[in-house]
Amino acid sequence: MGEYRENDSAQMNNGDSNYHIKFRKNKKSNILKRIVYFIIFVLIAMTSGAVTANYVVQSKYPQGTDNSKKTPVKSINNSNNATTQIIKENAINKVAETVGPAVVAISNRAEGFFGDVKQGTGSGIIFNEEGYIVTNNHVIEDATKLTVKLSSGKELEAKVIGKDPKSDLAVIKINSKNLPVAKFGDSSKVKVGDLAIAIGNPLGEEFAGSVTAGIISALNRKIVSGESVYKVLQTDAAINPGNSGGALCNENGEVVGINSLKLGAQVNAEGMGFAIAINEAKEIIEQLKNKGKVIRPVVGIYGGTVNPQATGGVEGVYVSKLVPNGGAEKAGIQPGDIMVEFDNKKIRNFSDLSSILFEHKVGDVVSCKVWRNGNTEKYKVRLSQAE
Repeated sequence: MGEYRENDSAQMNNGDSNYHIKFRKNKKSNILKRIVYFIIFVLIAMTSGAVTANYVVQSKYPQGTDNSKKTPVKSINNSNNATTQIIKENAINKVAETVGPAVVAISNRAEGFFGDVKQGTGSGIIFNEEGYIVTNNHVIEDATKLTVKLSSGKELEAKVIGKDPKSDLAVIKINSKNLPVAKFGDSSKVKVGDLAIAIGNPLGEEFAGSVTAGIISALNRKIVSGESVYKVLQTDAAINPGNSGGALCNENGEVVGINSLKLGAQVNAEGMGFAIAINEAKEIIEQLKNKGKVIRPVVGIYGGTVNPQATGGVEGVYVSKLVPNGGAEKAGIQPGDIMVEFDNKKIRNFSDLSSILFEHKVGDVVSCKVWRNGNTEKYKVRLSQAE
Protein backbone atom coordinates (compact mmCIF):
# COMPACT_ATOMS: atom_id res chain seq x y z
CA MET A 1 0.00 0.00 0.00
CA GLY A 2 1.01 3.66 -0.19
CA GLU A 3 2.23 5.85 2.62
CA TYR A 4 -0.43 8.13 4.12
CA ARG A 5 0.51 11.72 4.81
CA GLU A 6 -1.86 14.13 6.48
CA ASN A 7 -0.72 17.24 4.67
CA ASP A 8 -1.05 15.64 1.24
CA SER A 9 -4.23 13.72 1.65
CA ALA A 10 -7.72 14.52 2.72
CA GLN A 11 -9.52 17.50 1.40
CA MET A 12 -13.23 18.14 2.08
CA ASN A 13 -15.14 19.21 -1.00
CA ASN A 14 -18.30 21.25 -0.46
CA GLY A 15 -19.36 19.41 2.62
CA ASP A 16 -19.04 16.05 0.94
CA SER A 17 -18.46 13.48 3.64
CA ASN A 18 -16.22 11.42 1.27
CA TYR A 19 -12.58 12.21 1.02
CA HIS A 20 -9.76 11.06 -1.29
CA ILE A 21 -6.45 9.62 -0.29
CA LYS A 22 -3.38 10.17 -2.58
CA PHE A 23 -0.64 7.46 -2.63
CA ARG A 24 3.00 7.95 -3.68
CA LYS A 25 4.60 5.01 -5.61
CA ASN A 26 7.64 3.36 -4.20
CA LYS A 27 10.66 4.42 -6.34
CA LYS A 28 12.85 1.49 -5.26
CA SER A 29 10.33 -1.05 -6.54
CA ASN A 30 10.19 0.67 -9.92
CA ILE A 31 13.99 0.59 -10.38
CA LEU A 32 14.10 -3.10 -9.46
CA LYS A 33 11.51 -3.92 -12.09
CA ARG A 34 13.52 -2.09 -14.74
CA ILE A 35 16.63 -4.05 -13.85
CA VAL A 36 14.72 -7.33 -14.12
CA TYR A 37 13.29 -6.34 -17.52
CA PHE A 38 16.77 -5.40 -18.77
CA ILE A 39 18.24 -8.74 -17.67
CA ILE A 40 15.40 -10.62 -19.38
CA PHE A 41 16.00 -8.61 -22.57
CA VAL A 42 19.73 -9.42 -22.53
CA LEU A 43 19.07 -13.14 -22.01
CA ILE A 44 16.60 -13.19 -24.88
CA ALA A 45 19.10 -11.41 -27.14
CA MET A 46 21.90 -13.83 -26.26
CA THR A 47 19.71 -16.86 -26.86
CA SER A 48 18.53 -15.48 -30.18
CA GLY A 49 22.14 -14.74 -31.26
CA ALA A 50 23.29 -18.24 -30.34
CA VAL A 51 20.47 -19.85 -32.27
CA THR A 52 21.17 -17.68 -35.32
CA ALA A 53 24.92 -18.38 -35.26
CA ASN A 54 24.35 -22.12 -34.93
CA TYR A 55 21.98 -22.02 -37.90
CA VAL A 56 24.53 -20.20 -40.06
CA VAL A 57 27.34 -22.61 -39.12
CA GLN A 58 25.20 -25.67 -39.76
CA SER A 59 24.05 -24.25 -43.10
CA LYS A 60 27.54 -23.33 -44.32
CA TYR A 61 29.46 -26.28 -42.82
CA PRO A 62 26.99 -29.17 -42.57
CA GLN A 63 28.05 -32.42 -40.96
CA GLY A 64 29.54 -34.89 -43.43
CA THR A 65 31.11 -32.17 -45.58
CA ASP A 66 34.43 -33.36 -47.02
CA ASN A 67 37.01 -31.21 -45.26
CA SER A 68 39.90 -33.41 -46.28
CA LYS A 69 41.58 -30.49 -48.02
CA LYS A 70 41.44 -28.32 -44.92
CA THR A 71 44.16 -28.51 -42.30
CA PRO A 72 42.72 -30.73 -39.55
CA VAL A 73 43.18 -29.63 -35.97
CA LYS A 74 42.48 -31.01 -32.54
CA SER A 75 42.10 -29.29 -29.17
CA ILE A 76 43.64 -29.89 -25.78
CA ASN A 77 43.14 -28.14 -22.46
CA ASN A 78 46.09 -26.76 -20.60
CA SER A 79 46.36 -26.24 -16.86
CA ASN A 80 44.48 -22.95 -17.13
CA ASN A 81 41.62 -24.63 -19.01
CA ALA A 82 42.49 -22.53 -22.06
CA THR A 83 41.96 -24.27 -25.40
CA THR A 84 45.02 -24.64 -27.62
CA GLN A 85 44.86 -25.84 -31.22
CA ILE A 86 47.57 -28.18 -32.49
CA ILE A 87 48.04 -28.38 -36.26
CA LYS A 88 48.44 -31.93 -37.51
CA GLU A 89 51.14 -33.07 -39.93
CA ASN A 90 51.51 -31.26 -43.24
CA ALA A 91 52.82 -32.78 -46.48
CA ILE A 92 56.46 -32.07 -45.65
CA ASN A 93 56.14 -33.74 -42.24
CA LYS A 94 54.67 -36.84 -43.83
CA VAL A 95 57.29 -37.04 -46.57
CA ALA A 96 60.11 -36.63 -44.05
CA GLU A 97 58.68 -39.46 -41.94
CA THR A 98 58.02 -41.72 -44.92
CA VAL A 99 61.10 -41.22 -47.09
CA GLY A 100 63.61 -40.02 -44.50
CA PRO A 101 64.38 -43.52 -43.12
CA ALA A 102 65.22 -44.72 -46.65
CA VAL A 103 67.85 -42.00 -47.24
CA VAL A 104 71.38 -42.87 -46.09
CA ALA A 105 74.71 -41.13 -45.69
CA ILE A 106 77.64 -42.48 -47.74
CA SER A 107 81.30 -41.99 -46.88
CA ASN A 108 83.85 -42.46 -49.64
CA ARG A 109 87.28 -43.56 -48.41
CA ALA A 110 90.51 -44.27 -50.25
CA GLU A 111 93.89 -45.55 -49.15
CA GLY A 112 96.28 -42.80 -48.19
CA PHE A 113 99.76 -42.53 -46.71
CA PHE A 114 98.32 -42.71 -43.18
CA GLY A 115 95.62 -45.28 -43.98
CA ASP A 116 92.04 -44.74 -45.07
CA VAL A 117 91.31 -41.13 -45.93
CA LYS A 118 87.80 -39.77 -46.34
CA GLN A 119 87.46 -38.39 -49.86
CA GLY A 120 83.97 -37.11 -49.52
CA THR A 121 80.42 -37.79 -48.45
CA GLY A 122 77.12 -38.06 -50.21
CA SER A 123 73.66 -39.49 -49.94
CA GLY A 124 71.86 -42.54 -51.22
CA ILE A 125 68.34 -43.97 -51.49
CA ILE A 126 67.40 -47.49 -50.44
CA PHE A 127 65.19 -48.81 -53.26
CA ASN A 128 65.21 -52.51 -52.40
CA GLU A 129 64.75 -54.02 -48.94
CA GLU A 130 67.66 -56.41 -49.59
CA GLY A 131 70.05 -53.50 -49.19
CA TYR A 132 70.37 -52.03 -52.69
CA ILE A 133 71.06 -48.29 -52.73
CA VAL A 134 71.16 -45.85 -55.65
CA THR A 135 73.47 -42.85 -55.53
CA ASN A 136 75.52 -40.65 -57.86
CA ASN A 137 78.57 -42.11 -59.51
CA HIS A 138 80.68 -39.14 -58.43
CA VAL A 139 79.86 -39.94 -54.79
CA ILE A 140 81.52 -43.38 -54.93
CA GLU A 141 84.11 -42.69 -57.65
CA ASP A 142 87.65 -44.00 -56.90
CA ALA A 143 86.55 -45.36 -53.51
CA THR A 144 88.47 -48.26 -51.98
CA LYS A 145 86.07 -48.40 -49.05
CA LEU A 146 82.46 -47.29 -48.74
CA THR A 147 80.57 -46.82 -45.50
CA VAL A 148 76.82 -46.39 -45.27
CA LYS A 149 75.17 -44.84 -42.24
CA LEU A 150 71.49 -45.63 -41.84
CA SER A 151 68.96 -43.20 -40.41
CA SER A 152 69.04 -45.29 -37.21
CA GLY A 153 72.73 -44.42 -36.82
CA LYS A 154 73.97 -47.92 -37.67
CA GLU A 155 77.04 -48.02 -39.94
CA LEU A 156 77.70 -50.75 -42.50
CA GLU A 157 80.27 -51.34 -45.20
CA ALA A 158 79.00 -51.32 -48.77
CA LYS A 159 80.19 -52.73 -52.06
CA VAL A 160 79.73 -51.34 -55.57
CA ILE A 161 77.32 -53.37 -57.70
CA GLY A 162 77.49 -51.20 -60.80
CA LYS A 163 78.27 -47.67 -61.90
CA ASP A 164 77.61 -45.56 -64.97
CA PRO A 165 79.62 -42.36 -65.42
CA LYS A 166 77.50 -41.25 -68.39
CA SER A 167 74.36 -40.92 -66.27
CA ASP A 168 76.27 -40.23 -63.05
CA LEU A 169 74.41 -43.07 -61.35
CA ALA A 170 75.66 -46.01 -59.31
CA VAL A 171 74.18 -48.86 -57.29
CA ILE A 172 75.80 -50.11 -54.10
CA LYS A 173 74.71 -52.77 -51.59
CA ILE A 174 74.89 -53.35 -47.87
CA ASN A 175 74.36 -56.68 -46.07
CA SER A 176 71.09 -55.98 -44.33
CA LYS A 177 67.47 -56.97 -44.85
CA ASN A 178 64.00 -55.65 -44.16
CA LEU A 179 65.17 -52.10 -44.70
CA PRO A 180 62.85 -49.13 -45.25
CA VAL A 181 62.41 -48.56 -48.98
CA ALA A 182 61.60 -45.39 -50.91
CA LYS A 183 58.92 -45.54 -53.60
CA PHE A 184 59.78 -44.29 -57.07
CA GLY A 185 57.17 -42.02 -58.66
CA ASP A 186 56.46 -40.87 -62.22
CA SER A 187 58.48 -37.79 -63.13
CA SER A 188 56.44 -37.32 -66.33
CA LYS A 189 53.55 -36.15 -64.14
CA VAL A 190 55.61 -33.48 -62.40
CA LYS A 191 54.57 -29.90 -63.18
CA VAL A 192 56.27 -26.56 -62.71
CA GLY A 193 55.19 -25.18 -59.35
CA ASP A 194 54.72 -28.57 -57.70
CA LEU A 195 56.02 -28.95 -54.16
CA ALA A 196 59.59 -30.33 -54.14
CA ILE A 197 61.11 -31.83 -50.99
CA ALA A 198 64.82 -32.71 -50.88
CA ILE A 199 66.22 -35.14 -48.32
CA GLY A 200 69.92 -35.78 -47.89
CA ASN A 201 73.09 -35.05 -45.97
CA PRO A 202 74.37 -31.59 -46.94
CA LEU A 203 77.94 -30.87 -45.90
CA GLY A 204 78.43 -34.31 -44.39
CA GLU A 205 77.08 -36.67 -41.75
CA GLU A 206 76.80 -33.88 -39.17
CA PHE A 207 73.69 -32.71 -40.99
CA ALA A 208 72.35 -36.14 -41.94
CA GLY A 209 68.67 -36.37 -42.78
CA SER A 210 68.25 -32.69 -43.57
CA VAL A 211 64.96 -31.80 -45.24
CA THR A 212 64.56 -28.75 -47.48
CA ALA A 213 61.54 -27.73 -49.51
CA GLY A 214 60.73 -25.58 -52.50
CA ILE A 215 59.05 -26.00 -55.85
CA ILE A 216 59.80 -27.55 -59.21
CA SER A 217 61.26 -24.61 -61.14
CA ALA A 218 61.60 -26.18 -64.59
CA LEU A 219 61.31 -29.50 -66.43
CA ASN A 220 63.50 -31.36 -68.93
CA ARG A 221 66.58 -29.24 -68.46
CA LYS A 222 69.62 -30.62 -70.28
CA ILE A 223 72.91 -30.52 -68.47
CA VAL A 224 75.98 -31.50 -70.51
CA SER A 225 79.05 -32.80 -68.73
CA GLY A 226 81.72 -34.21 -71.01
CA GLU A 227 80.01 -36.78 -73.23
CA SER A 228 77.09 -37.09 -70.82
CA VAL A 229 73.73 -35.40 -71.26
CA TYR A 230 71.45 -35.28 -68.25
CA LYS A 231 67.72 -34.65 -68.38
CA VAL A 232 67.03 -33.08 -65.05
CA LEU A 233 64.41 -31.36 -62.95
CA GLN A 234 65.27 -27.89 -61.72
CA THR A 235 64.26 -26.92 -58.18
CA ASP A 236 64.82 -24.08 -55.75
CA ALA A 237 64.87 -26.50 -52.81
CA ALA A 238 68.30 -26.13 -51.18
CA ILE A 239 70.72 -28.72 -52.56
CA ASN A 240 74.30 -28.54 -51.33
CA PRO A 241 77.43 -30.72 -51.44
CA GLY A 242 76.54 -33.95 -49.69
CA ASN A 243 72.96 -33.89 -50.98
CA SER A 244 74.14 -35.67 -54.13
CA GLY A 245 72.42 -39.02 -54.47
CA GLY A 246 69.60 -38.04 -52.13
CA ALA A 247 65.89 -37.95 -52.84
CA LEU A 248 63.79 -35.24 -54.45
CA CYS A 249 60.19 -36.07 -53.57
CA ASN A 250 56.71 -34.93 -54.43
CA GLU A 251 54.09 -34.23 -51.77
CA ASN A 252 52.90 -37.85 -51.92
CA GLY A 253 56.23 -39.12 -50.66
CA GLU A 254 57.34 -40.50 -54.04
CA VAL A 255 60.88 -40.03 -55.34
CA VAL A 256 60.68 -38.06 -58.60
CA GLY A 257 64.37 -37.22 -58.88
CA ILE A 258 67.83 -38.07 -57.61
CA ASN A 259 69.62 -34.96 -56.40
CA SER A 260 72.75 -34.47 -58.41
CA LEU A 261 73.89 -30.93 -59.13
CA LYS A 262 73.87 -27.38 -57.89
CA LEU A 263 74.80 -24.60 -60.27
CA GLY A 264 75.50 -20.98 -59.68
CA ALA A 265 77.92 -21.06 -56.77
CA GLN A 266 80.63 -19.49 -58.94
CA VAL A 267 78.36 -16.64 -60.03
CA ASN A 268 76.69 -16.07 -56.68
CA ALA A 269 73.34 -17.53 -57.84
CA GLU A 270 71.01 -19.29 -55.44
CA GLY A 271 68.06 -21.59 -55.77
CA MET A 272 69.31 -23.56 -58.77
CA GLY A 273 69.44 -27.22 -57.85
CA PHE A 274 69.04 -30.16 -60.22
CA ALA A 275 67.90 -33.75 -59.88
CA ILE A 276 68.04 -36.57 -62.41
CA ALA A 277 64.43 -37.30 -63.36
CA ILE A 278 63.48 -40.69 -61.95
CA ASN A 279 61.97 -41.86 -65.25
CA GLU A 280 65.39 -41.35 -66.83
CA ALA A 281 67.04 -43.26 -64.02
CA LYS A 282 64.74 -46.26 -63.50
CA GLU A 283 66.01 -48.43 -66.35
CA ILE A 284 69.62 -47.52 -65.62
CA ILE A 285 69.17 -48.44 -61.96
CA GLU A 286 67.67 -51.82 -62.90
CA GLN A 287 70.50 -52.57 -65.33
CA LEU A 288 73.12 -51.64 -62.76
CA LYS A 289 71.41 -53.80 -60.14
CA ASN A 290 70.95 -56.84 -62.38
CA LYS A 291 73.92 -56.61 -64.80
CA GLY A 292 76.40 -54.32 -63.09
CA LYS A 293 76.57 -52.08 -66.15
CA VAL A 294 74.40 -50.16 -68.59
CA ILE A 295 74.06 -51.48 -72.12
CA ARG A 296 73.72 -48.53 -74.46
CA PRO A 297 73.19 -48.33 -78.22
CA VAL A 298 75.70 -46.59 -80.48
CA VAL A 299 75.69 -45.44 -84.10
CA GLY A 300 79.23 -46.64 -84.71
CA ILE A 301 81.06 -43.41 -85.49
CA TYR A 302 83.85 -41.28 -84.11
CA GLY A 303 83.49 -37.57 -84.55
CA GLY A 304 82.44 -34.28 -83.06
CA THR A 305 80.41 -31.11 -83.52
CA VAL A 306 81.19 -29.18 -86.70
CA ASN A 307 81.84 -25.46 -86.98
CA PRO A 308 79.08 -24.02 -89.21
CA GLN A 309 81.43 -21.27 -90.41
CA ALA A 310 83.68 -23.91 -91.89
CA THR A 311 80.88 -25.82 -93.59
CA GLY A 312 78.91 -23.02 -95.16
CA GLY A 313 76.31 -22.96 -92.38
CA VAL A 314 75.74 -26.72 -92.18
CA GLU A 315 75.22 -27.87 -88.58
CA GLY A 316 75.60 -31.42 -87.28
CA VAL A 317 78.05 -34.12 -86.24
CA TYR A 318 81.19 -34.64 -88.34
CA VAL A 319 82.10 -38.28 -88.99
CA SER A 320 85.86 -38.61 -88.71
CA LYS A 321 86.06 -42.40 -88.42
CA LEU A 322 83.78 -45.44 -88.47
CA VAL A 323 83.66 -48.33 -86.01
CA PRO A 324 84.52 -51.52 -87.96
CA ASN A 325 81.36 -53.55 -88.66
CA GLY A 326 79.32 -50.95 -86.78
CA GLY A 327 75.82 -49.84 -87.72
CA ALA A 328 76.97 -46.69 -89.53
CA GLU A 329 79.53 -48.52 -91.66
CA LYS A 330 77.02 -51.24 -92.60
CA ALA A 331 74.44 -48.59 -93.52
CA GLY A 332 76.83 -46.88 -95.97
CA ILE A 333 77.85 -43.77 -94.02
CA GLN A 334 81.38 -42.58 -94.90
CA PRO A 335 84.14 -40.65 -93.13
CA GLY A 336 83.77 -36.95 -93.93
CA ASP A 337 79.98 -37.06 -93.81
CA ILE A 338 78.11 -34.62 -91.60
CA MET A 339 75.16 -36.16 -89.79
CA VAL A 340 72.41 -33.51 -89.81
CA GLU A 341 69.35 -35.50 -88.80
CA PHE A 342 68.78 -38.58 -86.68
CA ASP A 343 65.47 -40.31 -85.96
CA ASN A 344 63.73 -37.52 -87.92
CA LYS A 345 65.14 -34.89 -85.56
CA LYS A 346 67.66 -32.22 -86.46
CA ILE A 347 70.98 -32.49 -84.67
CA ARG A 348 73.30 -29.52 -84.24
CA ASN A 349 75.93 -31.10 -82.03
CA PHE A 350 77.09 -34.34 -80.45
CA SER A 351 74.94 -33.71 -77.38
CA ASP A 352 71.80 -33.76 -79.53
CA LEU A 353 72.84 -37.12 -80.97
CA SER A 354 73.60 -38.54 -77.52
CA SER A 355 70.24 -37.37 -76.21
CA ILE A 356 68.36 -39.13 -79.03
CA LEU A 357 70.37 -42.32 -78.60
CA PHE A 358 69.42 -42.33 -74.93
CA GLU A 359 65.82 -42.93 -76.00
CA HIS A 360 66.64 -46.07 -78.02
CA LYS A 361 67.76 -49.63 -77.43
CA VAL A 362 70.33 -51.91 -79.02
CA GLY A 363 68.93 -53.34 -82.24
CA ASP A 364 66.64 -50.40 -83.08
CA VAL A 365 66.75 -49.27 -86.72
CA VAL A 366 66.86 -45.49 -86.95
CA SER A 367 66.61 -43.19 -89.96
CA CYS A 368 69.54 -40.86 -90.57
CA LYS A 369 70.39 -37.99 -92.92
CA VAL A 370 73.93 -36.94 -93.75
CA TRP A 371 75.33 -34.02 -95.74
CA ARG A 372 77.92 -35.11 -98.28
CA ASN A 373 79.52 -32.88 -100.92
CA GLY A 374 76.59 -30.50 -100.98
CA ASN A 375 73.94 -33.21 -101.12
CA THR A 376 71.76 -34.87 -98.48
CA GLU A 377 71.76 -38.67 -98.28
CA LYS A 378 69.34 -40.88 -96.31
CA TYR A 379 70.26 -44.09 -94.48
CA LYS A 380 68.88 -46.64 -92.07
CA VAL A 381 71.21 -47.44 -89.18
CA ARG A 382 70.84 -50.46 -86.91
CA LEU A 383 72.13 -49.50 -83.46
CA SER A 384 74.77 -51.76 -81.97
CA GLN A 385 75.97 -52.27 -78.41
CA ALA A 386 78.56 -49.96 -76.96
CA GLU A 387 81.78 -51.70 -76.03
